Amino acid sequence: MITVPAPAGPGAFVHPALFYQDLPEYVTGVGGFVRGALTAGEPVLVAVPGAHLDALRESLGGNAAEVTWTDMTGLGRNPGRILAALQDFADLHAGRPARIVGEPIWPGRSPAEVLEATRHEALINTAFAGRPATILCPYDVQGLAPEVLADARRTHPTLIEDGHDLPSPGYSGASEVSADCDRPLPEPVGDVPQLDYSYGGLAEVRAYAEGWARGTALTPARRGDLVLAVSEAAANSLSHGGGKGTLRLWTTGGSRPEVVAEIRDDGRLADPLAGRRRPSLASSDGGRGLWMIHQLCDLVEVRATESGFTLRLHMATP
Repeated sequence: MITVPAPAGPGAFVHPALFYQDLPEYVTGVGGFVRGALTAGEPVLVAVPGAHLDALRESLGGNAAEVTWTDMTGLGRNPGRILAALQDFADLHAGRPARIVGEPIWPGRSPAEVLEATRHEALINTAFAGRPATILCPYDVQGLAPEVLADARRTHPTLIEDGHDLPSPGYSGASEVSADCDRPLPEPVGDVPQLDYSYGGLAEVRAYAEGWARGTALTPARRGDLVLAVSEAAANSLSHGGGKGTLRLWTTGGSRPEVVAEIRDDGRLADPLAGRRRPSLASSDGGRGLWMIHQLCDLVEVRATESGFTLRLHMATP
């Protein structure tokens, strides 16, 4: 029997990683966590990939109706969207300890997705500090690479492994993990044209992106999303990135063809949670634009280094 964490106390945040070997162990551990929450009368959100969602629902029987269910393959396709959804759930039940199961990394994720999901796991600790909540994150020991499991030990203060619930000796602060995630982005294949823009050039950026997107396999609706995302990123460059920037656009092939837009400028990311939290109506610090970009794109890679700020935006093509 796997030991699950105790309910979060007043003002306490608990963030354990559950290392599981197979589906029965997964259902036992995660199912026990959910049942404990329901017994305590606590609200529960389960955000895991579809196959695991179905197995957990079946194991809970009639109690499944008391749980909020979300397929993480949709919500978490872009890991930058996950945190706001978790916070929205906790806010909906303000004043009560919330129990959440979040599985942002599963076998089959691309290296870029895993890296941004690892950044998300680290930032959870900052975003939920001081909140009465417990977020349990399952990790597939058999299906995930050793380096992914090593990072899980760095992003979770508590580990549940081999039936034991213990502090993680490898736990690191969010800023350290985020800095490690800011590794150089791989260069695209072939020659990729670059558009330089500055004050007064936002219309040129839109026109350039729109004209280029017409030659891709994106649907008209997704072309519009791409142009809007690029426009928001360029506007942030002009307002917060030194008043200038560069735009590159290209496509990728293979089994997962994509359209990619990269925006670079001289900005700095003062708030690592910008764009990952739902912005307030009064937000004017660039968080609203980044929020919109995360909602529009299938993946957003973020690089905030001493040399400047880079956003790489991905949209899947049919």
